[in-house]
This record gives sequence, C-alpha cells and structure tokens, in this order.
Amino acid sequence: MKKLLIASLTLFSSLCMADIAVIAHPATADVSLDEVSRIYMGRAGNLMPVNLPENHPLRDQFEQEALGRSPAQMKAYWSRLVFTGKGRPPVEVDSVQAKIEFVASNPNSLGYIPASEVTDQVRVIATIAN
Repeated sequence: MKKLLIASLTLFSSLCMADIAVIAHPATADVSLDEVSRIYMGRAGNLMPVNLPENHPLRDQFEQEALGRSPAQMKAYWSRLVFTGKGRPPVEVDSVQAKIEFVASNPNSLGYIPASEVTDQVRVIATIAN
C-alpha cells in the first residue's frame, strides 16, 4: 500500500510539473512572456486570457511560474479587482481540450496547456519549461 501511494504521488507530481505551452489563435501576433503575465493580471487588454478551473494542477503551476503568485494570491487579487469594478477575471473553461477549442475559435484569446498536448489548431507563442 505504501509503495502504491508513493508511486501515485510521484506520477501526480510529474504531471503537475510538465512544460507549459502558452497558446494563441494561429492569426495572433507574437506575445512576450511579460505581456502574457500582464494579460493574465488584467493589466493589458489586447487578448482575452482563458483559465482552467480553480485547483486544477496546471492552473496552479501556471500561476506560480508565469505570474509569480500562489493560487490563493490570485483569487484574492481578482476578488479585489472584481469588487472594485476595475477588472474581469479570465474566462474559465473545464478542460485542456475545451481551452484548445476555445482558443482555436477565438482570434483574440490566449491560453496555456501542457506542452505535450499542443495541436495544430493553435500556435505556441511561448513555453515555460520545468
């Protein structure tokens, strides 16, 4: 039982620490990682950011690595902006596949997915390596 638990935790941690591909519609112009961060923080309005659900391991990893904030900090940040009427949080979709489809069909959207799941429907504009 103990070995099964250790194996499960090892597999889960390796899935959580995958390289992240920042994706956009194929027609979208290049965007730097700094601009991606500003877009996800609501400080740049050119593209619509798309998030995975709260507590999704990839979202947690993206927020920590790309935005430099914990999930709790991001929740508090967006709560404050929404309450004061100064911003709208990123659009949220249920899965990586839903995010790929959303970004592929919306030219002004931006998302992040595991680098291993990139398809030809979207364009990788940056990679966050582990």
